[in-house]
Formats: sequence, structure tokens, C-alpha cells
Amino acid sequence: MPLAPESYQALDDALNRLATESILATPGRDEGLIPSYSLLGEIVTLCESDTILHYAVKSTHTLLDKLLDVASPFTEETIVQLRKLIDWLPEAIEAVKAGMPPVDFLTSEAPTEPTVVAVEEGGDHAVIDVLLELNMSENQELLGEFYAEALEHLQQIEAALLVLDQQPDHPEALNSMFRSFHTFKGNAGFLGLVPMQSLAHEVESLLDLARNGELRLTPVIITEILRSRDALQALTQQVAVALGKGEIPNKIIPVAHLMQAVKRLAHAAISGDKGTAPVPASPAPESTAAPLPLPALVAAPAPVAAVSAPAASSAGVAVGKAPAPAAENHGTTKTAGGPTVRVNTEKLDSLMDVVGELVIVQSQLIESARVLSVEGSPLHRNVVQLSRIAKELQHTAMSLRMIPIKQTFQKMERLARDLANSFGKKVHFTVSGEDTELDRTVVEEIGDPLVHMVRNALDHGLENPEQRLASGKSDTGSVHLYAYHQGSNIVIELKDDGRGIDPDRIYKKAVEKGLIAAGAHLSREEIYALIFAPGFSTAEKVTSVSGRGVGMDVVKRNIEKLRGKIEITSEVGHGSVFKIKLPLTMAIIDGLVVRVGTDKFILPSTSVQMALRPSRESISTVHGQGEILELRGRMLPVHRLHRRFNIPCDAQQPWEGILVLVEHSGKVSALMVDEMVSKQEVVIKNLGAYLQGLPGVAGGAILGDGNIALILDPISLLQAA
Repeated sequence: MPLAPESYQALDDALNRLATESILATPGRDEGLIPSYSLLGEIVTLCESDTILHYAVKSTHTLLDKLLDVASPFTEETIVQLRKLIDWLPEAIEAVKAGMPPVDFLTSEAPTEPTVVAVEEGGDHAVIDVLLELNMSENQELLGEFYAEALEHLQQIEAALLVLDQQPDHPEALNSMFRSFHTFKGNAGFLGLVPMQSLAHEVESLLDLARNGELRLTPVIITEILRSRDALQALTQQVAVALGKGEIPNKIIPVAHLMQAVKRLAHAAISGDKGTAPVPASPAPESTAAPLPLPALVAAPAPVAAVSAPAASSAGVAVGKAPAPAAENHGTTKTAGGPTVRVNTEKLDSLMDVVGELVIVQSQLIESARVLSVEGSPLHRNVVQLSRIAKELQHTAMSLRMIPIKQTFQKMERLARDLANSFGKKVHFTVSGEDTELDRTVVEEIGDPLVHMVRNALDHGLENPEQRLASGKSDTGSVHLYAYHQGSNIVIELKDDGRGIDPDRIYKKAVEKGLIAAGAHLSREEIYALIFAPGFSTAEKVTSVSGRGVGMDVVKRNIEKLRGKIEITSEVGHGSVFKIKLPLTMAIIDGLVVRVGTDKFILPSTSVQMALRPSRESISTVHGQGEILELRGRMLPVHRLHRRFNIPCDAQQPWEGILVLVEHSGKVSALMVDEMVSKQEVVIKNLGAYLQGLPGVAGGAILGDGNIALILDPISLLQAA
């Protein structure tokens, strides 16, 4: 069956964008992976009526799908097949258009390196895309400053675009974006970065028309500016790689087609057609793919502007409102809290290590003062004063490592829009608390779990518009992602108003897969925890983005690696809430110090529910299972810590010692120790290769008396037991 005539132009546009994304693809990295996956999905739909085209594109789409399912970057084989497909498709499409069968994709020759040349329409000269030339020997330090400042401007541009999509005449957002492109152009021109300078200049000229009232921003114009911004980010990525790894750019990132589109929009405005700009040869807003975050190869400044996703189309996702962007920034930036200065992250890490050593010495001085002096002596007063200063310095050093979770939330907004369009669902995606700050390491690691959670919420959680209307709901689903502080933790919640999680269905599926025995009695929380089991899925069929039972396993593994935990609450027919609790920092832990014999251990406070001295009657022994504690109608297994590490202990029976109730993977167990010593913050120390990977041990800490205590990981400890 031939393709529909209107499909050819859409195929051509999608293929051009896919060729652009493939240039960014590098083995071992994920730049361009999500956009390429999204574009292949479009092409698969467009080619459904031709078996050969559909099969060839679908096979490559499936390869990328498998990478996304396990959060893996591009592989060499996948890139080779992707580029081979891009090289094969134009001739195959032409053959189909002519009524001829295309050459079999599997027997076609391997592609050659793509050459990108674009000729400006209506012009008298050719615009040729060129490599980004970096004079590293002379400009390395300047390029580092340029990169750090470029990140700020890219964030400001994206934030302004979201505001302008809702309020096209917003003067502050328009002026902020104009200044960002103007500064980008000037800095790139000074360093001889031709593609960046040329593209930024064209967009700046377009925005100048808008500032002068000669042009009104429309969704089409905003989309072109967004695509130009993404191209500038890709070029900035090349600068980052050169600074971090010394790899000079060797791939052309095309910008000529974007420059042409922007010029056409400006020409339409100048010629008097201000209401309806011509549709450029660029993607519609629905197909704009989310760019992946730039790596922290160079010291990046603290974000000072509102960052949010580009506005979604009415057919896909409505994105929650973002605040207006901040003003232009230079070497020293101004925020609501005052001026800021860029500092290399290595210096911050070094400062944190030194402060950690200071805290340890301060704890030792307190212990010495307690032994050697009496209350109220000059030594005691001085040590107390030192403690106050050290604690304040420690909190200040910790705050220097804290960054907003804004950029991670921005990625989720754009991902949600792409997925909603792919699924044909209407979604109102909102975010709040994006200014919540947490440790830089935690921000970098939480991205992958959130990707899988958002994908599952949109695919499995939300119903189709028809199903929602049939159940009495609005045809537009609601997904809310928000973050807030709770004590010494940060909480990230993902809430949807979809179909909810049916515990009976999960239980039945778990029995079928042999994860639990038929007739086993599980609490609702324990049943929900089963969805994190490897290979577990209740999906009736495997979709393009989920259903293989690997995503939620990745979520659980990554969150546990961050010493966090995840909780689920759900009501069938009304939606679900996934709550992630994470420590604010990975460098310091708030722990409970316990003693077993002469050894001390530290349990993370986030895992401890309570501690008690049990009565003799509450302890029972089950043959073949060990000891159990009966507590308020629950039967909890008892694990003796001294047996786990094969060390002597004082308490021979549970009622002679202390039982610490520890939560892990939705279950609660009792850990038997001799004594609870104290609750305190300790600096985590790496134990090196000798104890690296030892089950149950997460690290070490130096206590005030100078002794070393092991920091326990309750999850791996109890799993090993």
C-alpha cells in the first residue's frame, strides 16, 4: 500500500532532524538518544502503510528503545545502524514514491559520514555549516569562562520562552532573552566560534523586531527559537568536551537550516505578514525533543534564572507556569540573595574534605575536654565556642555544594510532553519546588529514576482520554512533580490522577512469576514493593517505552545507592503517589551510634523507625526461620548484629539488649545490639578497596574518641542475613 501524499513532506522533515541528531551520537554517551528515539517513533507511524520502510525503521527504533529501558548510552553498533538507516531512507522513500520496491535495508551498504551543506533560499551566496574551531592553546581559560556563562544564558532563554508562550508580550522575558542572545553572539564572536555567532545573530535580529513591535511572537516562532537554543546547547557541549577531555570538535552541528528558518520568519514580519508567519522547514512544537543535560566538565555557576520546559502544545502536555527569568549575568552574577562568584567544583570538594577533618578534630577536643576539665573551666568554654563555629562552618560548606533541582525537573517536563504526544494522551504536567536545593551529587544521580517514573506514570498510570471520560474524569490527565525539604531529607513526589495501582493484580502477577508463594500474607506496602522486583511488570503488552519490567528496578537500585528510599500510596481509580526520600548531602550522614561488645556502628537515621528493649514474652523462635519479635500484632524477624560480623557481644538474649527496628524495601526487621550510644552527624569516609563492596557496610566515620565506626547499609546488611 503506497504512502499518503501528505506523508512525504513530514517524512522529509523528520529525516532531516534525525540526521542532525545522529551527528551528536557518540558511543558511551546519551546525547541525542531521546530525540532520535522520538523522531524514529514519528517515522514509524508515517511509514506504517509500507512494510519494508516500516520494518527497517521499527528495527532501529527497537534498538534505541532497549537502551532507554535500561538507561544505557549509545553503543557503537546502534550508532552504525542509525546512520545506515538515515543514509538508506531517502532513496527508499523516493523508490516508494515512484511505485518501485525499495532496496532491502539489510543488504544496503554502510553509510558514509554525512556532509551537511545548506543553501540559503533567495540569497546570493551559500551558507555552509562548518566545524566549531577552538583555539585551545590560547583560549582555554577564556573558553572555560564562556562555557560557564553560556549555561546561564541557555537556562534564561528556555525560561523566557515558557513565559512568552503564555504571555507573548511579556516585556521582561523578551528583553532578558534578547540580552542573552546578544551576549552569546558577542562572546562567541570574540572567541571566533562562527556557528554560534552566526545563529545567535539571526535570532537576535528576529527578537529585535519583536522588541520594536514589528513582530508578535507566535508558537511557530517560539519553536524556532527553542530549536536554535538547542543547537547552541549542542555546540556548547562540544566546548565542554574539549575543556574536559581535550577532544577537539570533529562533528559538524548544522545551524544553516535554522538560520534560514529564522530569516524567513523575520522576512514575513518585515513584509507585513505579522499575523501568520510561514511554516518553516523545522519541526512542529509537538516534536521538539528534550536535550540532555550538559555534563559538569567545567565549573558551572550556580543557576540564577528560572529554568523550565518549552511550552507544550494543546495536543500534548500543558506545562506548569514558571517564574520570569532573571536579568543578564556576567562574570559576577546578581541573584535575589546578592552577588555570586563562579568557583571550580574541585575546590568545593576540597573545602568539604578539610571541613570534615575539622569536625572530627573538634569532636576529639570535646571528648578530651570532658575527660580533662571540669564544667565551666576556660578550656570547656573555649571548646564550646569552637563547636559553634565548626558547626556553622560545616553548614556553610555544605550549602556551597547545594544546587537547585530545577534542571532535572526541566528535563522531566520536556520528556513528559514528548511521551504524551507519542501516547496520544492529554496531560497537564506541573512542577513545584524546583528551587529546592540538595547536594550536587544527588542531583546528578536522581535523573534516571525520575525518567523511569515519569514514563511509567504517563504510560501505565494515566488512562487514554476515552477511558478517562468513560470513568467520569476529565480527558486531560494530571501529573504533578514537586520537591520539598523534610528535616534533614529532601522529598520528591510524583503524583498522578490515573487508574492507580491494583494490589490484587500485583499479588496475582507476583504469584505467577514465582516471586511469592500462593497464599502468602503481605501488607499493602509489601505488595507495592513487588513492582521493584527485577523483571516484574503488570503490563498486558510491551509498549514502545515500558512493559519489560526493568525500569522500576533501576529506580529502586539508584535510589538505594543514594541512601534513599521510595514509598508508594495509591487508590484504584484515583491515582498514585510515588515519594522519594533522599539525604541532603552524600558527605555527611545523620546517624544512630550503637554498640556491640567493644565495637561501635552507625545506622542511618532515615532507616531507623524506633528502638526498644523487648520483653521475654514478645520473643519467639520459629523452627528453621530464627527469632521473631511480636510487636502490636506484627511478626518481625530478629537479626543479631554480632553474628553478622562474628564479633563478641554483651547481651546474649534479645531482652537483655536493644532491638532497633529498621525499614528496608518496604519491610521492617529488628536488629539486635547491646546499647544505643548517641545520635549525631558524622563525616563519611571511604574505606578503600579492602572493604569496598562488603555487604552491609556503606563507609566509615571517625568518632569523637578517635575510634573508627562502620556506617551500616541496612538494605544490603539484611539481604545478606
